[in-house]
Amino acid sequence: MRRSFTNCFKAAGVMAIVLGSFAFTSKSENVAVVEPSQASGALKGKALMEKSDCMACHTLDTKIVGPAFKEIAQKYKGDKNALAMLTDKVIQGGAGNWGEIPMSPHPQLSKADASEMVKYILSLAPTAAPAKPAAKPGAKPAAKKS
Repeated sequence: MRRSFTNCFKAAGVMAIVLGSFAFTSKSENVAVVEPSQASGALKGKALMEKSDCMACHTLDTKIVGPAFKEIAQKYKGDKNALAMLTDKVIQGGAGNWGEIPMSPHPQLSKADASEMVKYILSLAPTAAPAKPAAKPGAKPAAKKS
């Protein structure tokens, strides 16, 4: 019984993804749209994502249906193949890397636009914090405050 109840939620999640992707594909006259040509670098990808259905399943730092963009950036930080692999994943869709709920395909996106979107996501990876300077030889340790 419990398994069928869980499968019901999985099916509802998949339906929400599919229906949600259709809800965000039409243009509204009341929404200000930044043309990608006005943005530069990773901001071009961000502008493209804001016009797409990405935010139906993802946010910057909180998991909704799919992982948070910062989580994706952290996972693929330093992976030289990540840009090409994730670009293809955005266009073709897929499942298995972040759980059982599949990401819907986005065949309407050009490879160039999908690549810009992925560049933006990968740019969100945290940078290393500056290292603390090493203590000078012969220096007395700092006194502890009581």
